Amino acid sequence: MTSSELWTRATADRYDAEESERSSTAFLGPTLAFLADLAGDGRALEFAIGTGRVGVPLRESGVPVAGIELSEHMAAVLRRKIDEETLPVSIGDMATTVVPGDFTLVYLVYNTISNLLTQDEQVECFRNAARHLTPGGRFVIELGVPPLRFLPPGQVAVPFDVSERHLGFDTFDLVEQILVSHHFTREGEGESEGAGDGEGEGEGDRYRRGSSRHRYAWPAELDLMARLAGLELERRVADWSGEPFTEDSAKHISVWRKPSL
Repeated sequence: MTSSELWTRATADRYDAEESERSSTAFLGPTLAFLADLAGDGRALEFAIGTGRVGVPLRESGVPVAGIELSEHMAAVLRRKIDEETLPVSIGDMATTVVPGDFTLVYLVYNTISNLLTQDEQVECFRNAARHLTPGGRFVIELGVPPLRFLPPGQVAVPFDVSERHLGFDTFDLVEQILVSHHFTREGEGESEGAGDGEGEGEGDRYRRGSSRHRYAWPAELDLMARLAGLELERRVADWSGEPFTEDSAKHISVWRKPSL
C-alpha cells in the first residue's frame, strides 16, 4: 500500500452529493470527449476511479473502461451504479496494482496523483501507467498548478473556495512539497448565525471540518517522471476544452505518449 490516505465509508457515501456539480452532463462533456478521443477503439484504465464520476459515464458513452481504486468504500458506491462485468475495478493502489490486458488510454483526474505523498510513489505511478499502455497509448493527468505565487513571505495558507456552504484553504510545507487541504462544510442551518462544534451540538449552523494531505508537483517535474517511465510529452492544455496552457493557468491537462515500437 502507498502513502495515500484511505477514504472512509462516511466520505464515500457523501462524495457524489458534494461533487454533484462536477458530475453534471454539462460539466463532464468536455472531459468525456477528450478522453474518448484518446482512447479511440481501445480500452481505458482509470487510476483512482473512486465512485465512478468519470469512469461510469465514459463507459456508458461506449468506451470500455476498467479501474483501480484504493478505497473499498469508494468502489462500493461505484458498484451501486454499474456491475463488475461492465466496468471491472481492482482494489489496490495506483502505483503498483496491475490489471489484465492492454489499454490505449490510462488517465488520472481531479488532482489525484497528489494523493501519493512521495516523489518515488509518483514516479512508480507513471511506470505503472506505462506498463499498462499499448505502444502509441497515452497517459493523461489533470492536476492543479501549485498556487505558490499567492504566498507572500511569512504566509503559509491560500484560500481556494469561499462560498456560502464551504470554506476551503491549503497550507503548504515548502520543503517537503506537501499541502494540506482544509475544508469547513456547512451541514445544517440553525436559528442564528455562528458555528457549533464538530459534532453538530449547540445553536446555529453546523460545520464539518475535514483535511487531506497531498504532494504537489510542477508540470516540469511530471515531465521528468514521464521520461523515467519511457513516456513522451505530447501536449499540455489548460482545461478539457483544450484552451492553451499559460503562466496564468490554474491547472493543466497533460498527455504523455508511449512510443510506438
